[in-house]
Amino acid sequence: MRTVMSISLPEKVADQLEQYIQETGRNKSDVVRESISLYLWEARLRETQRRLGARAKRAGIVTEDDALTAVS
Repeated sequence: MRTVMSISLPEKVADQLEQYIQETGRNKSDVVRESISLYLWEARLRETQRRLGARAKRAGIVTEDDALTAVS
C-alpha cells in the first residue's frame, strides 16, 4: 500500500532537488523516498549508538574497527 504525501520545501532545497533530478534522470518521488528512508535509517543508527555507546566503551569498543573485530 502507498500513501501519497504533499510536502513543502524551501525554494533553495527545491531548486537543488530539481537540478539533481535533471542531472541524474531520476524522478522526484524516488529521490525523496530514498532520502527519507536513509534519514530514518541514520536516525535509528544514531539512537542505537547513543544507547549502546557507554556499554561499548566499557567493553573496549571505541572505533568502527573495534566493532568489526568484536563481531567477526
